[in-house]
Amino acid sequence: MQYYSTNGNVPFASLEKAVVKGLAEDKGLYMPERIKPLSKDFFDNIQDMSLQEIAYHVADCFFGEDVDAESLRRIVYDTLAFDIPLKEVEENIFSLELFHGPTLAFKDVGARFMARLLQYFLRKEGKETVNVLVATSGDTGSAVANGFLGVEGIHVYVLYPKGKVSPIQECQFTTLGKNITAIEVDGVFDDCQALVKNAFMDEELNARMRLTSANSINVARFLPQSFYYFYAYAQLKKRGLADKVVCCVPSGNFGNICSALFGKRMGLPISRFIAANNVNDIFYNYLKTGKYEPKPSIQTIANAMDVGDPSNFARILDLYEKSHDAICKDISGATYSDQQIADTMRRCLAETGYQLDPHGACGYQALKDGLHEDEVGFFLETAHPAKFKQVVDDICGGDVAIPEPLQEFMKGTKQSMPMSKDFADFKMFLMGQ
Repeated sequence: MQYYSTNGNVPFASLEKAVVKGLAEDKGLYMPERIKPLSKDFFDNIQDMSLQEIAYHVADCFFGEDVDAESLRRIVYDTLAFDIPLKEVEENIFSLELFHGPTLAFKDVGARFMARLLQYFLRKEGKETVNVLVATSGDTGSAVANGFLGVEGIHVYVLYPKGKVSPIQECQFTTLGKNITAIEVDGVFDDCQALVKNAFMDEELNARMRLTSANSINVARFLPQSFYYFYAYAQLKKRGLADKVVCCVPSGNFGNICSALFGKRMGLPISRFIAANNVNDIFYNYLKTGKYEPKPSIQTIANAMDVGDPSNFARILDLYEKSHDAICKDISGATYSDQQIADTMRRCLAETGYQLDPHGACGYQALKDGLHEDEVGFFLETAHPAKFKQVVDDICGGDVAIPEPLQEFMKGTKQSMPMSKDFADFKMFLMGQ
């Protein structure tokens, strides 16, 4: 399958080029030339299929023309070596728990898949080292770093904003060593993302080293995230609750909800989506006004959603042919302050016994506020509450237990490189590697 740029100013690319390059030469994001629908038989039997079986069928639609069946099956099954259960929080409201992977965050799915697909292409072509640049506001860095840790032929540079990720998140990618380099940027997430994008556009730098991105701008990162929406639907169908399903997605860079929208185009019977934001409400305002007005991000307790110019908005626009009306037909929005998020966390724990993290709290509250009486909804619990232990404990007055995998990360020694937000400094560092 060929991939085109959302900016439309460069020739089509192969899957391999789209994965290895990450960003098109005209600064656009790659999109598959077509979206294949899944068969009626697939949806008739989806409730009896495992997560891996479902994911393989979905992956085959995207990658089956470019990756042989045996290799693709191995990549999918190795990626999803953990469950993604749907838990009932209260009547007609379910939590899709995406924190059962190695780094306890939803990004384990896309990061692990991308690492394995990139390695497949490197082995196939026998190419030199690829350098992966990834900007993170928290969970992306840990998921990518651990997904690529020790993978031959790949070096990862994780850029993160100084003092703006939780201590537990930070230790998940600054203590690894080996082929992982953590770069602590004196700025916000948008500055980290700008450094990555500028690196891709710098001809001298690209002539010196092969660069790619593991942020959700990469098709191998965001497309696999569609797997778990199909699995959530399968679990609801197994419970006899598959009519009028609503999905609520806590949203920052919008790769997650974008993959869900691809799923809908493939036939996934989700009636509508809710994009839940914190006070970084750029997309929410777009839905209300039809105007997209990016602005500097604001730091919140739901830090992974602190994005002031979401990259994947370009993909959503492209998918809907820039029609504001069409986008609003499928997606509604919600936005919550830190105080509202904290109130939701306390209230949910007191009333249901379910412990939300700050991001899941946005999804849960938006679903409660927007769900109609005849609908069933699920929201994404994108990370384990222990990853935000201090915030969660302070708000809920408890002592969230730290799972053993997180405890192991916390035993390591921090290794990071301080960096200004000036691209000239970042380029000089990379050129010296």
